[in-house]
Amino acid sequence: MDKTVATMKPGEAAVIAGFSDEPLSVKLLEMGFLPGNVVVFNFAAPLGDPVCVNISGFDVSLRLEEAATISVID
Repeated sequence: MDKTVATMKPGEAAVIAGFSDEPLSVKLLEMGFLPGNVVVFNFAAPLGDPVCVNISGFDVSLRLEEAATISVID
């Protein structure tokens, strides 16, 4: 199973490896989700969607569907 931001746990950090959705990847790249950058999973909303992550010192909220397109490595 490939690890994605959507499968991360609170407090966990990982390195962005790539994206599985090319059209959405353009938006994510503009937001700072660059391959090689470290992403830290902060928390999920009470019902699990959206999630809050930290990338390059900024807290960003993503839909779970969007977070599932970001592949990460430990």
